[in-house]
Amino acid sequence: MTRDAAQLDSDETATHAAAALRLVGALEGVVLGQPAAVRETVAALLARGHVLLEGVPGTAKTLLVRALGLALGLEFRRIQFTPDLMPSDITGVSLLTAPGSFTFRPGPIFGDLVLGDEINRAPAKTQAALLEAMQERRVTVDGVSHVLPESFTVFATQNPIEFEGTYPLPEAELDRFMVKVLAGYPDEPVERGILERVLGGFEADQPPSYGIERVADADQLQLLRGAVRRVRVEPSLLGYITAIVRATRSSPVLTLGASPRGSVALLKMAQAAALLAGRGYVVPDDVKELAPAVLRHRVVVAPELELEGITADIALHAIIEKIEAPR
Repeated sequence: MTRDAAQLDSDETATHAAAALRLVGALEGVVLGQPAAVRETVAALLARGHVLLEGVPGTAKTLLVRALGLALGLEFRRIQFTPDLMPSDITGVSLLTAPGSFTFRPGPIFGDLVLGDEINRAPAKTQAALLEAMQERRVTVDGVSHVLPESFTVFATQNPIEFEGTYPLPEAELDRFMVKVLAGYPDEPVERGILERVLGGFEADQPPSYGIERVADADQLQLLRGAVRRVRVEPSLLGYITAIVRATRSSPVLTLGASPRGSVALLKMAQAAALLAGRGYVVPDDVKELAPAVLRHRVVVAPELELEGITADIALHAIIEKIEAPR
């Protein structure tokens, strides 16, 4: 099959975009005041990537993932990360069921949408248990590999302001997350709307109260993922993505730049964003708008500049503005 034959036509684009937007709409009806977080999360899911959600407690991070599972009819599993959590508590164990016979008992990682709550509260050894699962989509226990579900996606949450009793995420693990999504406080009208929903019977710990209907299933998710891979990307945009990522490695503001995995993630996220916008092709704005979400957790700001208030997003925006976008 040629490259052109593999691309989306206008009818396919419209059909798949409508399906993707139904998913976004279902989530925005439950998670109020977080439109950017919703779209970035859906785009990452369509691009077959894992998501790191950062925000203070109470900003609907868990609600977002739980609602996503309901909208897709997928199995949602939650792992509460704690300092005493062991790798086997995540991956599973082999149990002796008869003399000389072992049976594998799968851990909570064997789900479709797996939420690692407060992931930075577990030590590095336990965090590392996710590496193989996130990269290879399988886990190995006692020398035997077990394949994870096709829809397997990790969503991890962390609190940006609480550091006591936490462990920094290793760079190798951070790099496995396609995006770092920021969940902030809603504005005043939205927060009032949240209170009105609670008076109307909404309870975050009772999914039936969400009023969310399933808008797709696992098979349709795979179709959407296939459509994302067929979104057209011009060679000039490949150069644009490459230039942005390589500029993070030479910036005097950053002590660590993004890896080639960051380039791949930005490409896939731009394709997903294009589909959500109803297009079968990527434009420079897709890359510009998503670059901070894709790269902010892959770069490190120089300590002395961080003390002056320079954040990864500020540094990335400065880099992006200096690079001319293709016409």
